[in-house]
Amino acid sequence: MPKQDAITNQREQEILREIKLAGGSCRIGFLARKLNVSDETIRRNIKSLQTSGLVKKVHGGVSLSGLVSVVAPSFQRRMDKNAEAKKALAARVAEMINDGDSLFLDTGSTMAYVAQALQSHQNLYIVTHSASIAQMLTGRNHNRVFLAGGELRALDGAAFGQDTLAYIKRFNVQYALLSVAAINARSGFMLYDIQEADISCEAIKRAQMSIVVADSTKLGIRAPITIQAPAALDMVMTNAPPDERITAMLEQNDIALTVI
Repeated sequence: MPKQDAITNQREQEILREIKLAGGSCRIGFLARKLNVSDETIRRNIKSLQTSGLVKKVHGGVSLSGLVSVVAPSFQRRMDKNAEAKKALAARVAEMINDGDSLFLDTGSTMAYVAQALQSHQNLYIVTHSASIAQMLTGRNHNRVFLAGGELRALDGAAFGQDTLAYIKRFNVQYALLSVAAINARSGFMLYDIQEADISCEAIKRAQMSIVVADSTKLGIRAPITIQAPAALDMVMTNAPPDERITAMLEQNDIALTVI
């Protein structure tokens, strides 16, 4: 029988996960319903997490503290953020892709819009680790879709881990289409998750041309994980001109810039 502190620690991890999936803050009642426990049980665990500095109480609920705030927003919030710009970028990407091309798509929200924009293409050869993107393109217009396996992340239904990387290594594609969380003149291209960075690095190695597709909200900000030396990438596509420092970084690394 598990010790009480083990049970508590497990529940606290579940609470942290649910707060992250909710976008960084939520109500006590929401957590109680999600974890099928009482409000009072959640309050006790929140008190422990607050003592550890991991969360802080807000009016009617709880939010992550600064110690754990560097997590990706929930996937639906990412889809909704700057949605029109992402749709426009996706349409431009779709114009670049010809019927019969081979490509890798990662699991970013922009790539979900790219997948939607590619639904009228034919005979595509698609490699992805996103179950939702695979579903959008499978069984349409004679596409061939290859889904990398592994443990699926609750946030977005994407696979990660060594099995995922090993599967991606078996392919060579024309295009790697990649999302990023941030583009910074000093640090280059960044993500929130180290496993996402591993996937991106492997996809870059397996593509003839690697393209970062990022809306303008990603320009000039930072995220915790650098995905690869900038020179490994071939193009950045965005919807607004970057500042002079980012433009200089792209030029120094011979990365083409496309502003739609």
